[in-house]
Amino acid sequence: MTSNIKEVLGKSFDYIVVGGGTAGCPLAATLSEKFSVLLIERGGSPYENPTLLDKKYFGFPFLQTDEFSSVAQRFISEDGVPNLRGRVLGGTSTINAGFYSRASADFIKRVGWDEKLVKEAYEWVESKIVFKPLLTKWSSAVMSALLEAGILPFNGFSWDHVAGTKIGGTVFDSDRKRHISADLLERGNSSNIVVLLNATVKNIVFQRDGNKSAVRGIRFIKSNGSINQTYEAYLSQPENSSQHGDVILSAGALGSPQILLLSGIGPRGHLQTFSIPLLLDLKGVGQDMQDNPGIPLIIRAKPEYRLPEPPQVVGIAKDFKFIVEGFVLPVSFNATTLMRVSIKLAFPESKGKLELNSTDPRQNPVVLFNYLAEEKDLRECVQMVQLVKKVARSRSIARFLGTKPRINVTSNPNELRNFCRKNVRTYYHFHGGCSIGSVIDRDYRVIGVKGLRVLDGSTLSESPGTNPMATLLMLGRYQGIKILKERENGSAFGSQQHP
Repeated sequence: MTSNIKEVLGKSFDYIVVGGGTAGCPLAATLSEKFSVLLIERGGSPYENPTLLDKKYFGFPFLQTDEFSSVAQRFISEDGVPNLRGRVLGGTSTINAGFYSRASADFIKRVGWDEKLVKEAYEWVESKIVFKPLLTKWSSAVMSALLEAGILPFNGFSWDHVAGTKIGGTVFDSDRKRHISADLLERGNSSNIVVLLNATVKNIVFQRDGNKSAVRGIRFIKSNGSINQTYEAYLSQPENSSQHGDVILSAGALGSPQILLLSGIGPRGHLQTFSIPLLLDLKGVGQDMQDNPGIPLIIRAKPEYRLPEPPQVVGIAKDFKFIVEGFVLPVSFNATTLMRVSIKLAFPESKGKLELNSTDPRQNPVVLFNYLAEEKDLRECVQMVQLVKKVARSRSIARFLGTKPRINVTSNPNELRNFCRKNVRTYYHFHGGCSIGSVIDRDYRVIGVKGLRVLDGSTLSESPGTNPMATLLMLGRYQGIKILKERENGSAFGSQQHP
């Protein structure tokens, strides 16, 4: 692990993984079993900041953000809703609520994954960084409230995405220490991995290979350096082109489409606006962006001195459409917190888009999610508020508080529509921008380019399970195994057909 550019400058690797986040770390660890890997991360090491990995500081990174160096990078979508993305080794798994729950069996079937390999990949992750929680009094109260509101049956502790109320996994161990995707790097071959920190990829370097463009390597800058001072690292160039590795973008639902655009892969007109030479007119890059609309209800208006608490239980309701959880979140650095019950819409129909804001890769792209733009989403938001209000007003929550919570939410359906529009928030589960079929194929290869793949939340068409972390951790391992098997079979470049 290094921040010294000279250790990778001009060197070649079998694989280059861009983004040391939730999917990127297990992917790099798996590929390192047989190949040399450069894992490049724009943020720093979380291991040098103990508060990041201590449960009592959960939520603190959300309180202090800046443009170029904070571990959580703030952005505001064009909808006007504040949001965050990870900027640290481990990615969002280093700063999120740490709730772990697998995707549904139906989701795995629909996306066409190998069910046996999926199960093995989940278990590989779980054996290292996932734990069964010891329920706190707050979580016990939330669990009772969910059942009281009719979110049945009670399923006890489960990894699986099942209807009703359940206790989920957590990345916090019994000593309150957070475990993150970067811990999985220990499972790789350390002699085969170089982790370069505080380096931001500016674009991908290409060369011609017959009638196609092929990836040669990456061009990057120091995250705190000049945009004009660039460095390069390359893919190894074996004589047998079928044994050629890949640059794999795992930079997240904002970062991966942004890097494609900065590299000249995307809609022609948009790239011309920024004078970026066109490599491939791929209109799907940045399209189909989605974020799950959430509605939080604060159950006690006055902040109090209480340790922050991530959720340990979840309610999965209305045919898997609604996800309900309880949080205790910090509102300041002096240990004051607010308790809230939040609900999200699992399958929104509204979609938006992502475009460049600048040619500086450190700046956030412009993103529009179009929350509740589709009438169906707005109708379901009204139902969401009615359900979360039942949970928040339950006898179980009142007993925990010692008083009846004041939830000033109307019961009038028309007024609830306005309430939804005014109070919609992110659940931080945004996805899309590099969809299968329009940007990548089913092996996660970028259509029309040799040696380039994308593997992260930008490839998802929905947020799997209660939240995507477990499935993205699994997917890094899963696709790493698939690539290793592919190399064994000598078929690194399968046929690619434009849809």
